[in-house]
Amino acid sequence: MRLIPFLLSAAVTTTLVVVMDMQLPLKGSKTPRLGYFLSPATGFWQNAENVSSNFDLHLQSGQLHGKAEVYLDDRLVPHVYAQQENDVYFVQGYLHAKFRLWQMEFQTHAAAGRLSEVLGAGKNDAILNHDKMFRRLGMVYAAENSLKAMEADTLTKNACDAYTAGVNAYVSALKEADYPLEYKILNYKPEPWSNLKTALFLKYMSYELAGFEQDFENTNARSLLSKEVFEKIYPYGQDSLDPVISGEVPIALPANNVQRPAGADSAYLHFAEPTRAIDSIMKPNKNNGSNNWAVHGSKTKSGRPILCNDPHLSLNLPSLWYEMQLSAPGYNAYGVSFPGAPAIIIGFNDSCAFGVTNAERDVRDYYETTFKDSTMQEYRYNGAWQKTTFRDEIIRIKDAASDTEHIAMTVMGPVMYDKHFPDILQSGKAYACRWKAHDASNELRSFILLDKAKGYNDYIDATATFQCPGQNMAFASKSGEIAIRQQGQFPAKWRRQGDFVMPGEDSSYAWQGNIPEQANAVMLNPGRGFISSANQYPYDTTYPYYLGGVYQPYRGLIINRKLASMNNITVEDMQHMQTDNYNVFAAMAKPVLLHYMNESALSAKELRYWNQLKQWNTRNDADETGPTIFTSFWDSLKLFVYRDELHLQKHSLPVTEPEASTLLEGLLKDSAYVFADDITTPEKETVTDMVVKAFKSVAPVLQAAEEKNELVWGRFKKSRITHLLRLPALSRTGLFSGGGTNVINAFTETHGPSWRMVVELTDETNAWGVYPGGQSGNPGSAYYDNFINEWLDGKYYKLQNVKKEAIEKQEALKGVMVFEKA
Repeated sequence: MRLIPFLLSAAVTTTLVVVMDMQLPLKGSKTPRLGYFLSPATGFWQNAENVSSNFDLHLQSGQLHGKAEVYLDDRLVPHVYAQQENDVYFVQGYLHAKFRLWQMEFQTHAAAGRLSEVLGAGKNDAILNHDKMFRRLGMVYAAENSLKAMEADTLTKNACDAYTAGVNAYVSALKEADYPLEYKILNYKPEPWSNLKTALFLKYMSYELAGFEQDFENTNARSLLSKEVFEKIYPYGQDSLDPVISGEVPIALPANNVQRPAGADSAYLHFAEPTRAIDSIMKPNKNNGSNNWAVHGSKTKSGRPILCNDPHLSLNLPSLWYEMQLSAPGYNAYGVSFPGAPAIIIGFNDSCAFGVTNAERDVRDYYETTFKDSTMQEYRYNGAWQKTTFRDEIIRIKDAASDTEHIAMTVMGPVMYDKHFPDILQSGKAYACRWKAHDASNELRSFILLDKAKGYNDYIDATATFQCPGQNMAFASKSGEIAIRQQGQFPAKWRRQGDFVMPGEDSSYAWQGNIPEQANAVMLNPGRGFISSANQYPYDTTYPYYLGGVYQPYRGLIINRKLASMNNITVEDMQHMQTDNYNVFAAMAKPVLLHYMNESALSAKELRYWNQLKQWNTRNDADETGPTIFTSFWDSLKLFVYRDELHLQKHSLPVTEPEASTLLEGLLKDSAYVFADDITTPEKETVTDMVVKAFKSVAPVLQAAEEKNELVWGRFKKSRITHLLRLPALSRTGLFSGGGTNVINAFTETHGPSWRMVVELTDETNAWGVYPGGQSGNPGSAYYDNFINEWLDGKYYKLQNVKKEAIEKQEALKGVMVFEKA
């Protein structure tokens, strides 16, 4: 009789063992392996970190050339002191891996189109389609090309080799119990790092910063509009244009020999046929940008330059940035680095400071490709059939068979869209992608050299070879110089080239070379006493080459206005300016709206919201209702004005959204703005009609927000900083904050100032900074998100680029690490 209970107990135990070693389905996802995840010895308990944890370490490695010491300060910021430069990068790689390993690998998996390996295909194959898109865009192909250039340069190769060795020194010694939490949640393990992964991460940044394009949407819009109407709705240039390089800088340029094809105005007219609904269009956030500026000592209280930078990117946990000091003989840089790459990217050294913003130039174009038959073995080019080459890229899928992407390669680039991976128009056609990031380049060299720059000439040398993504590179030195240049390798284009899908069988539509390097003008010590950029046009439209892209004028406008009026500037002044919520666009638009509104047409409820807008001080502060009302109203007005011309009531084709500046400048110039009339009705509508209709349409939205206590801006915009896996428990949600589009403090929903830095170049550098995250990527650590509250409050930390003798005396150190040659 005892046998039956024994067998039942054994069966239950066996079942539990099996079940606890499985990933169980849960609402379209899967649980971790519960036995492993819950194990006190190896599970998530091991990731809980005591606030008083000590990070002391002694490591020996044959990859080191000498001795290096690391002092972790009270914020867990490492100060690295090495006897040899390449050892700095070894230690940097080790520290990145120790504190951010999962983030590094996840981001490079995303870049390489490998997320399906760890996440599965996803709902409706969303993750698999992401991987296919990145493979077909040519991310791996681009990284392979750039790696060749990086490893051909001794400086960069040595840095990457040392960095990779440091990462792998940590990975190879990592015990399963110490795997970062996300590996345990997803049930996979780390793999060795490589220089290719560093190249992939850098290409991922190229995608984020040089991957926004509207070729298909522009093509649709152009096919619906005459050339004249298109130019009015999508103008080249802005009335409020205040470019990065001001008119006081003479630009001596060689002749522009770019030849415009004779049929360029009619090449796109056959693209308006598809009518299928568009689910989504994967592309980077168009607001990926930034602010940077530097003021000359003639305008500061100290008599020394001050440089400021706040890059606007997606805000995630773990943070994109990792703060640190790197010091070796002839090298002492402080700032923020990318986990996944060596060097300091934005920061300062003992002689100068440097910062970047996005250039916004269009360096990604699409070409319709005609294949001879369904095998795609040949494609037409210049009247003849050319042989196609192919790349076969295998996508491994968790819990499913692998998928192979058979990617056709043409003279115009990889065929991103074809019958196997349809384009956003579902047109059934094939389109090759020509992207500047496909070209071999070595951007890392620029940052390595900037970290060691002594003065202006070093800045010019460091930035001269930078290619993609194009950046506005600001510089200031202790010797008094301030400078900025928009640096990159940009294709030389004729007007509107690349705005539309182009014929891929005609070489006259191909890029005809690059804009000469000397055309990337430098503004040095301008008479106005400051330099700045905020993603506006780099030059005015008399510049001889076409400046294709999407440019936002208003942050640049208010930055320049403020800096021009300021004197005796202090670090505190710059901090207040970086966190300023004044909405200059709203200040320009509000009088226009007040002028055209017919208040008698509003109901009592609508009039209440209208009065709140009238009384608004045009600041996007968190506790104001004005920003909510204005933003909702303006978006609605833009739709009412342009939807008839773009036939938005009739089809679901994606079209480019007109810029806010286009509508505002149109209304400022013309009280009988031609697009106010709804061409689908027999009546002739006026601007007042459109303003009234638009406001009435948003009143229910505003009422619904008010009923949920979300009418104030800080609640309405639902700002949050999300974990890379979008897990709410590992994210910071419900952040009550001001800011927004067209505001210097550009904090929107999940996007904004990812690092704020102010550097005064006094003898003893006076530097301050903060980012919305923490030094550790471990959600179980007190250093995971501990900077966020300070960042929200507009506060900064003192950045200590200190000598070793000074920091080793500090009592609040969180650990000392010693690295020695084995």
